[in-house]
Amino acid sequence: MTRRGRRRSFNLRLLGGALLLGLALLLQGLWSDGGGSHSNPQLAQTLALIERGGPFPYRQDGTVFHNREGLLPPRSRGYYREYTVDTPGLSHRGPRRVVTGGNPPEVYYYTEDHYHSFTELRVNHDRH
Repeated sequence: MTRRGRRRSFNLRLLGGALLLGLALLLQGLWSDGGGSHSNPQLAQTLALIERGGPFPYRQDGTVFHNREGLLPPRSRGYYREYTVDTPGLSHRGPRRVVTGGNPPEVYYYTEDHYHSFTELRVNHDRH
């Protein structure tokens, strides 16, 4: 086999592996659809707890989020609050959070990567 043929085969295996990993994550609900809670049951559960006012499973839930990363719009201290979104298979809080703004919340953000990026959520408050 030529050197070029081996390289192409290797790249196709990498691509195939990446596609399989992405599909597996999507099916497990670990890869969100841009923050949509319908494909992420843990996110939906956290949003329901926020709407009800708790009780929350982690003592840090509902504490002030300081926006030190500066990725969210600047607001006064105490405007943002953070809540844990469980990650299946982990025995700790993991990297996923919902950050709300306002009291009562008027804006919701979701991060899968522990505050490195955020997606604004559209939350339907008429679920009763």
